[in-house]
Amino acid sequence: MYHAKAYSTISATSPLASTTIPRRDPTDHDVQIEILFCGICHSDLHTARNEWSSVMATVYPCVPGHEIVGRVTRVGSAVTRHKAGDLVGVGCLVDSDHDCPNCRVDLEQLCPSATFTYNSPDRHETAPVTYGGYSDSVVVDERFVLKVPSNLDLAGTAPLLCAGITTYSPLRRAGVGPGKKVGIVGLGGLGHMGVKFARAFGAHVVVFTTSPKKREDALRLGAHEVVVSSNADEMQQHAGSFDFILDCVSADHDINAYLNLLTHDGNLTLVGAPEKPLAISAFALLFGRRSLSGSIIGGIAETQEMLDFCGQHAITSDVEVIPIQQINEAYERILKSDVKYRFSIDMASLKTD
Repeated sequence: MYHAKAYSTISATSPLASTTIPRRDPTDHDVQIEILFCGICHSDLHTARNEWSSVMATVYPCVPGHEIVGRVTRVGSAVTRHKAGDLVGVGCLVDSDHDCPNCRVDLEQLCPSATFTYNSPDRHETAPVTYGGYSDSVVVDERFVLKVPSNLDLAGTAPLLCAGITTYSPLRRAGVGPGKKVGIVGLGGLGHMGVKFARAFGAHVVVFTTSPKKREDALRLGAHEVVVSSNADEMQQHAGSFDFILDCVSADHDINAYLNLLTHDGNLTLVGAPEKPLAISAFALLFGRRSLSGSIIGGIAETQEMLDFCGQHAITSDVEVIPIQQINEAYERILKSDVKYRFSIDMASLKTD
């Protein structure tokens, strides 16, 4: 075992601060990674502040971070997939049971025994729970380490490990492509990735936003059209015309307004997580034979597929790079939606602590 530099919080009301954490020495199948960049996900904030206590209570100290990009520094004796010097990524998962029905079909994210990158029971018992990417290094089973295309900006690649796969997976499963009309609800950390992917897949892309000020940026990101959702006339012009809608909004909103925009057999998939239950009109689903579903990240094989696709199409997240010392300020700015569109922490800044 060794100790790594990190930033952690010791309670729901404490700021994140510099600390050291235990990391296991690599076993035969492990990869040790020097973390270069780590994206900030809204889930980090929720977990650090124990806002999901009814679902997954936070164990303190908590080291968030599941959008990790780094360089391999050491590998176990049985590792075959990676070697020292490789650029790699680690997303929301670091282990699973490998044998359940979901794992057998590459859906590790749905494994009932999945080990998340932070705040999950540590199978190796190095610590009470797993510690995430707000750190200078991490040790991960090689099966959960992903190859990063060498042509991608690393700071912008980090958020692909969560925001990227979260939006890529449902778009891919829906068969989004040429001849399909796709709506993206919300232009934030998730939504801006949804726009990029839907456009790269060849679909006709329409962004829905509550802010007219985002129209120009939505078009820059790849949208063909932008609809201000508070404008009833603009919404009505698109009634019954969408094959697929990706809802990226985590705030309370009228989901029925978007269900009514679907064509027959159209689907709306939720990737945002509103705190309160959404009211669903049965008639919005019944008339048109529409469907409503949800999606969470993706399996390891699909995440690698997404990274390869990004390499082929030069897709990364739009990021603001910050030093780790600005993490608490970044959290407050996230609450104000004051970032375009994700924060990415330059972990070299840990060396100055």
